[in-house]
Amino acid sequence: MATKIRLQRHGRKGYAFYSIVIADVRAPRDGKFTEKIGTYNPNTNPATVDLNFDRALYWVETGAEPTDTVRNILSDEGVMLMKHLRVGVRKGAFDEAAAQAKFEAWKKEKEAKKEAIVNKTAEARKSAAAARLEAEKKVNEQIAEKVAEKKAAQLAASEAAAAEVNAENAEAPAEGEAPAEA
Repeated sequence: MATKIRLQRHGRKGYAFYSIVIADVRAPRDGKFTEKIGTYNPNTNPATVDLNFDRALYWVETGAEPTDTVRNILSDEGVMLMKHLRVGVRKGAFDEAAAQAKFEAWKKEKEAKKEAIVNKTAEARKSAAAARLEAEKKVNEQIAEKVAEKKAAQLAASEAAAAEVNAENAEAPAEGEAPAEA
């Protein structure tokens, strides 16, 4: 029986979530499978992969062929590198300890790169949020200036109207007084 390591789609429309499964090559994409070895969520940044490393390595060494996408996922997780290192151990190129040391060095380097990407993304989000906040502050200041100008104009208009009323009251005789004759 020929086996494949493939993705099995789950999730709603526009928000796919995948299981990484071992299946017969004749089985449909979302059909019957032999074993589930992990999950893959491409909706997060960076994509989230939860993989049973030992089982994935076992199936790759057994001869299960991964699809192109799964091969990339397994390469990113280090399964393909470990398979390569184990072949080198079997051929006598180096011993098991050297293979494990090479794998650990690769894993540390990979994690450092991933953390750098996460930090860069977080920093970009922070700077974008700060830029939006500054732009909003400028807009609010402009609105506050316009409101202050409008209030000042209304105050000036009301003061002018009050002065006009006071001027009319000063010119007009008060009730009960006789108008002044000239």
